[in-house]
Amino acid sequence: MYNYPYHNVSQMHVFPTPNYPMIQSTYPQGIPSFHPNYHWYSYPTYRQYPDVDPTLFNESAIEMQKLMNDASIVLKRIAESKDFAKKVMSAAQESHLQEVDRLIQSTGIKSKVETSFNPDGINMTFKSKVGQTDCCKLTVALLWRG
Repeated sequence: MYNYPYHNVSQMHVFPTPNYPMIQSTYPQGIPSFHPNYHWYSYPTYRQYPDVDPTLFNESAIEMQKLMNDASIVLKRIAESKDFAKKVMSAAQESHLQEVDRLIQSTGIKSKVETSFNPDGINMTFKSKVGQTDCCKLTVALLWRG
């Protein structure tokens, strides 16, 4: 640790900089501002923030609950029916994307789902809109081979 000889308050130097109204340092002028013991004192700034409107945020949360419910329906079906899981895996292995989508939609969900798969698993992305705005997306990734 480097001991700097100017530790007495009477030796403190004060000088202005362009970005801050005042810098107080126990070091003489000429020591770079990135020195680890360099002390910065700034004055608080106050900003005016616009009023917030939580309407879209609230509606997005409501839509996300629906997506989570639909994802839960699909996951329950896969978990409870090995036959259904086997059909989804077989269709994916044969690259029948439309059949995979049909099987997932056959669970009774109302959300739009985009699926993608690879040799290791499947990704299901549930999407929803509020009006014309894409508000939320829930992606579920399941592994079927390690």
